[in-house]
Amino acid sequence: MTTHRIGLVVPSSNVTVETEMPAILGRHPISRFSFHSTRMRMHTVSPEQLAAMNAQRERCIVEIADASPEVILYACLVAVMVGGPGEHQRVESAVAEQLATGGSPARIRSSAGALVEALHALDAKRIALVTPYVKPLAEQVVAYLEAEGFDVAAWRALEVADNAEVGCIPGDKVMRAARSLDLTGVDALVISCCVQMPSLDLVEPAEQEFGIPVLSAATAGAYSILRGLGLGLTIDGAGGLLRADVDVTPA
Repeated sequence: MTTHRIGLVVPSSNVTVETEMPAILGRHPISRFSFHSTRMRMHTVSPEQLAAMNAQRERCIVEIADASPEVILYACLVAVMVGGPGEHQRVESAVAEQLATGGSPARIRSSAGALVEALHALDAKRIALVTPYVKPLAEQVVAYLEAEGFDVAAWRALEVADNAEVGCIPGDKVMRAARSLDLTGVDALVISCCVQMPSLDLVEPAEQEFGIPVLSAATAGAYSILRGLGLGLTIDGAGGLLRADVDVTPA
């Protein structure tokens, strides 16, 4: 059985993506994965620290390419979205060019682009979000998704600036925020619009409770990785996005 090698570019204070991504993809029925990370220094989720973190991207891509991954996930959603509409396309294009110049065939994904991709896959037009961010950053995330053509009908910002604390937000707090949203006419709920805010254990119960598709930055990232590899998309217990084998065309 082939083991697919996945590269993760993560903020230095992020611990959740390296927990949830293996947990999701470890449930794949026929494929195996290994995960290899490189880190960009960041502690506080602020425009200044996000910009300083993004400035480390080229170094991190060079480092992770040495591990010969098949797919690399640039795993900080808000760091890309603060760059303005379409930034995930610009970042992914720049990284792909860097990889090609260095002789790496790795495919590149970003958490921001993966979320957009996943929402389109669900044919979701009217959406709701739970974010951990302070309100000004949350507003930028909302504006980014609206620029991508989504109607963000409701959202909550938990206003946690310390990225280490984001990784410790309890599930019941996330669920309370989700329950406070008016989900009337909403096509999908993004229960964690951040790869650092834990949510994997909430996706399936929330989907059953609210009766609409529920996804997270993590499940969207897993979906995009699987599509990039041309692998089946059915993963148990990860919500409707990963429940049906609808498209295995490499993207």
